[in-house]
Amino acid sequence: MRKRLYYILIFFCCTALYAQQEPHYTQYMYNMSIVNPAYVIDEPSFVEVGTLYRTQWVGIEGAPKTANAFANIPLNNKIELSVNYLNDEIGSNIKQTENMLNLDFAYKIKLNETLNMSFGMRVGFDHLSTNVFQSNVSGDPFFDNTRKTVLNIGAGAFMFHEKYYVGLSSPNLLPNDIDGNNDVFYQNELHLFLIGGYVFDITSDLKLKPSTVVKHVNGSPFSFDISANALYQDKFELGVSYRYQDAVTAMAGIEVWSGLRFGYAYDFNTSALNNFNNGSHEFILTYRFDVLGLSKKYSSPRFY
Repeated sequence: MRKRLYYILIFFCCTALYAQQEPHYTQYMYNMSIVNPAYVIDEPSFVEVGTLYRTQWVGIEGAPKTANAFANIPLNNKIELSVNYLNDEIGSNIKQTENMLNLDFAYKIKLNETLNMSFGMRVGFDHLSTNVFQSNVSGDPFFDNTRKTVLNIGAGAFMFHEKYYVGLSSPNLLPNDIDGNNDVFYQNELHLFLIGGYVFDITSDLKLKPSTVVKHVNGSPFSFDISANALYQDKFELGVSYRYQDAVTAMAGIEVWSGLRFGYAYDFNTSALNNFNNGSHEFILTYRFDVLGLSKKYSSPRFY
């Protein structure tokens, strides 16, 4: 009976992994390079670094936890590099861990005086592991701990104006899987992301920033987020978001001092999971600093 119970548990664990292979990001608009390798900050004097931590479905044992560190580094007016490190965990007695390190290369071209286009490629490594803890079935090969490191290749395109942007990308073009005893229990499918947003000047002090991300993966339900953030005096930010058939979110952000921004988001589930968890928390900290002292040359900074 105990052995049968573990088979049932791993079935549900793998179902969750298949449904959410790419982590959710409520505040994706502040680190779009994690989903689109073509994203550029397009300010050659500046370097942006940041970190994000998300704990999902608080109160459910083994619920996903995600940590992300990133840097966006313009090399000149046309070429920009981004570095992203991701640690993602799900499960308790049976734990799936993903450690990913990616380097993005983006190249920008001008379409006209106000509209730009960038194309990006991603190269990196993804270390996948499954660990079985506190198990009485350690002699079963299906439950052996597994490790696998695979190549990660992604691509994207990002068109942007001072006031709006739209991008299409696939962070990982190569299908990968983890198997045990010839049984595949984790398979990474191709993900597509479509992102877009606009910056409206309501008054001289107030900006409204609606945005959306649409996600598609074979074998999983269609998903999208719609968000709206209000930015006051370029320092204080409040927003709301809706994730289709999943959650509503409240967001807040503040520029603590010049270039340093802190953001927080709380997700409240609208699905049946609401009966079993206390929501999700997401924290982000970014710092944009002027390396070459050229910031005075940029009179119209972007707000995405």
